Amino acid sequence: MDSFTHIALGGLLGEALLGKKLGKRALVLGAIAQSLPDIDFIASLWLDASDNLLAHRGFTHSFVFATAVTPLLAFLATVWHPHAGVSFRNWSAFFGIQIVVHLLIDSLNAYGVGWLVPFSAQRFSFNVLFVADPFYSIWLGIALLALIVVPAKSRNRVKWTVAGLVLSSTYLVYTIANKYEINNDVQRIIKQQHVAFIRYFSTPTPLNNWLWYVVVEEKNGYQIGYRSVFDQKDSILFHYFPKNDLLLESVRSRKDVRQLQQFSQGYYSISQRSDALVFSELRFGQQAGWYDPQANFVFQYDLTHPSKNQLAVQRGRFAGWNSASVKALLKRIKGD
Repeated sequence: MDSFTHIALGGLLGEALLGKKLGKRALVLGAIAQSLPDIDFIASLWLDASDNLLAHRGFTHSFVFATAVTPLLAFLATVWHPHAGVSFRNWSAFFGIQIVVHLLIDSLNAYGVGWLVPFSAQRFSFNVLFVADPFYSIWLGIALLALIVVPAKSRNRVKWTVAGLVLSSTYLVYTIANKYEINNDVQRIIKQQHVAFIRYFSTPTPLNNWLWYVVVEEKNGYQIGYRSVFDQKDSILFHYFPKNDLLLESVRSRKDVRQLQQFSQGYYSISQRSDALVFSELRFGQQAGWYDPQANFVFQYDLTHPSKNQLAVQRGRFAGWNSASVKALLKRIKGD
């Protein structure tokens, strides 16, 4: 998830776990602890783009990391706050819960996390939330702001903490229900439309949980479409994108190509554009594809000019967004 969500969620969990003993310091420590796994961003300062793709949400998002760092943080906390009245066991629970929650929340979006690193390179991504979903985060943010203002000894702090955590968790359950409904629709529709699929996935479009991006893999390419939870039509308008795997023949042995194939979990399309061979990772969606079905994909890696790829994941995230595409998004959310 985005940094704001981790900070707000960490603050509320900190208040819930140790607020009575630490006061408002629990908000700060909770926000820091919840954000700790994202220290892997430092690696981007010296790693090239393809290495960094696998390093991010890798070891620092593993259960091995959580297990190793929790007692260390608990020990340091007892040294730095010897008079806080918090036992080593309680400190361990505080830091352990924060880090594990971070790992669980990050698994809900498309990027995925390496829970089993270093024993396995498998990434876990459940595609339930977009990486930044304001309808999930807003309740956490409002509650955190209230806790910053409300006096440390006020009884209202419990109400704000519970409200923030319960409302955000209720929305999370709602998104899981949406995922279940969308997947059932997709399975039924691709059979009705006689799509010879190998596998498929669905993931929310940006900043909402009502319109979902659907990728259906066939033998030589992908059928890509969109499905709203409010759609009434029992069909999905798909557009075909070839995989073009043969275009990789001259570069298949390169390290960055192997890493991209691993990172993409096999969901990729290759295209030749002017003087560049482009690797498009499909899991992150299209650039306003609900508006332009033939739009480029958000994640594009230039295989011909590797030095241009430092922001491969981020640079296309909101490309193609304008008043027309936003209106089209809102209209499409309402359903067909």
